[in-house]
Amino acid sequence: MSIREHIAQMDDVRYVEEPVDPDLGITPYLRKDQARPVIFDNVAGSRLAANLWSTRDLVAHSLNTDREELVHLIAEALNSPQTPEMVDDAEVLSNTVEDVDLTSLPIPRFYPGDGGPYITGGIIVGEWEGARNVSFHRLMVTGERTAVARLVPRHLYAMHNAAKAQGEDLPIAVVIGACPPVLIAAASSIGYGEDELRLAAGLRTLAWDEPIQVTKLPTSGLTVPAVAEYILEGRLTTQDAPEGPFVDITGTVDGVRQQPVVEIDRIHHMPDPIFHAILPGGYEHYMMMGLPKEPIIHRAVSGVVPKVRAVRLTEGGCCWLHAVVSIKQQKPGDAKNAILAAFGGHASLKQVVVVDEDIDPFDDHAVEWALATRFQANRDMIVIEGARGSSLDPSAADTTAKLGLDATVPIGADRSRFEMVQ
Repeated sequence: MSIREHIAQMDDVRYVEEPVDPDLGITPYLRKDQARPVIFDNVAGSRLAANLWSTRDLVAHSLNTDREELVHLIAEALNSPQTPEMVDDAEVLSNTVEDVDLTSLPIPRFYPGDGGPYITGGIIVGEWEGARNVSFHRLMVTGERTAVARLVPRHLYAMHNAAKAQGEDLPIAVVIGACPPVLIAAASSIGYGEDELRLAAGLRTLAWDEPIQVTKLPTSGLTVPAVAEYILEGRLTTQDAPEGPFVDITGTVDGVRQQPVVEIDRIHHMPDPIFHAILPGGYEHYMMMGLPKEPIIHRAVSGVVPKVRAVRLTEGGCCWLHAVVSIKQQKPGDAKNAILAAFGGHASLKQVVVVDEDIDPFDDHAVEWALATRFQANRDMIVIEGARGSSLDPSAADTTAKLGLDATVPIGADRSRFEMVQ
């Protein structure tokens, strides 16, 4: 299902008909109500969509489930990858531009301090020596054919370094306007060479009993999602250039660093394409970057506690640094083991609250009530010093301190004293 088909099914979409400048123009519209999808009819003469999947309910609806079952669906997909369906007639390849000019696309500059216009909703497909990787990477546009990609030391980084060691560019494709299963798969943490497109296919099959379709690019031969709005075909070169500043998921500014230069050789696009942009540090950024980590935490906690109701990376913690885990306790120590497992499942976490299964982890009031009535700092708090944390946390130095809060009813206690009267 394409993003335009998803948009057609959305109930509360804001349409902006007047021309909007891509240079700082779209941000005020997106920040006004981040829970509401926005479609711009004229950004530099093109259509642009944002805030599309900015809430759990929007993401869940796109996957034919609800917000509490969402983490279980993604977790099941992690365990049941599928082979995508190869097609030869992908509509996104029906229009190809060889005379590339990235500056003609509706690529926004979101904040005055940004280093340039940024592609934020694009995922990069790369292949090297039989391994494929699909992952999110922001791209700062620097010229008609060039951009600079932010690579963290993971799989695409490893592929690029391997190619560079042989003096070669790494062929890549930047896919913009992919469907939610592909986006979630691209943000997930799976092993090198496991192929996120197989994860996307498994997720799509579980959600809608339909396959994910892929196609091969005629020039590079890369396998890419067949349903997309734009595909920018190019190379990660052996050259570096400054990238940044840029507002990251915490809403704080990520600084300038040397990163690989991307050269775009051709652009494929749908008729009347829709450019998908993600507001940096906004709710959709939270969902696309943070939400796919929840099943990883869920799996880690499930290894030490038999029943896990739900895992939630909280919006107040930027869906990255703070988590709430709801469990059914079996024996003393379960909650503290769950805390430690959660930290192991997502290394960037700095705070975990564990609650009983009668507490809705998606309800901030309920979670704070559990802390107020079931938590005592002298017995229920764990502090871990000198741990690896997130580079996106401005309060951290080389390492971080992590806080675990056990807000569960003590095993053996009279539960009637801890239950809210209905």
